[in-house]
Amino acid sequence: MMIATHPDADHVGGLDEVLAAYRVENIYAPKVSHTTQAYKDFLQAVKREKKTIKTAKNGATLGLKDKSIKAKFIGPVKNYSKSDLNNWSAVVHIQYNKNSFLFTGDAELKSEKDMLSKKLLSKVDVLKVGHHGSKDSSSKDFLNKVKPTYAVISVGKGNRYKHPTSETLNRLKTVKSKVYRTDKNSTVKITSSGTKISVSPAKK
Repeated sequence: MMIATHPDADHVGGLDEVLAAYRVENIYAPKVSHTTQAYKDFLQAVKREKKTIKTAKNGATLGLKDKSIKAKFIGPVKNYSKSDLNNWSAVVHIQYNKNSFLFTGDAELKSEKDMLSKKLLSKVDVLKVGHHGSKDSSSKDFLNKVKPTYAVISVGKGNRYKHPTSETLNRLKTVKSKVYRTDKNSTVKITSSGTKISVSPAKK
């Protein structure tokens, strides 16, 4: 199963290589396109594999063989403008027995607000922090609702956007989340037994 969260190059770039290297049965992406070469390469790879893209949007479920795991899309809730690609991000909620995970792509404040207004959010054990820790994601209201025990920020070391921002880190601190960052901790491996979660960062 492959989820292309949204068409930005740092999220679809390389997926053509993944499709060539692995057998992927189902491909999900939000119904929005882009003109970048990375996005065109992704579409061409999907066509080459003779697959179709299923729409990632609120209400769609991911059919997993293991019935103890429930995975569903809770975002995007609606269509946004073409210039607002981040808010189109596929947002995935995964429940494995008592443990819950939320993967938010690059979803920003509009998407968070829409998910809140539809009452789609609840407390989670693990949050993949939105938009690499940008100040335009992880609002106070959003974090007060999801209150993640663990928060993981996927971010490049010394990136020009200065992510993660101090605003987001402070908001995560306020809700007492234990934060892991790929720029400091490298690969962050999270293992769940269904009742207990363990986190193994490559670097402490």
